Amino acid sequence: MIHYMKLKNAPFESIKNKNRSVEMRLYDSKRQLVSPNDYIVFKNVETNEELQVKVARAKRFKTFDELYHNYDKTALGYKFFETANPKDMDKCYTKDEQRHFGVVAIELDLDN
Repeated sequence: MIHYMKLKNAPFESIKNKNRSVEMRLYDSKRQLVSPNDYIVFKNVETNEELQVKVARAKRFKTFDELYHNYDKTALGYKFFETANPKDMDKCYTKDEQRHFGVVAIELDLDN
């Protein structure tokens, strides 16, 4: 199956350059359909460039706090000198949305 998701330029480039291997989203009805060996076509909303990436795994968590504690910060797109903070995800999703759906870490196979 192929899934389509939009990304801003910085996270898009981070995946494209193999500096980020985990996409974090709400575990909404669209993300519940994502399975290993599926593909995601990410569209850069600023440049319209597209990038197809294979899904290695999708792991569900109750909160972004829990998700962040299970991954190295560089896999989530942070540089080694940056502080990884799950509150950064509050810019994308409200606390009510997070409580209602839960969250998912979509592990990407950047070598395929």
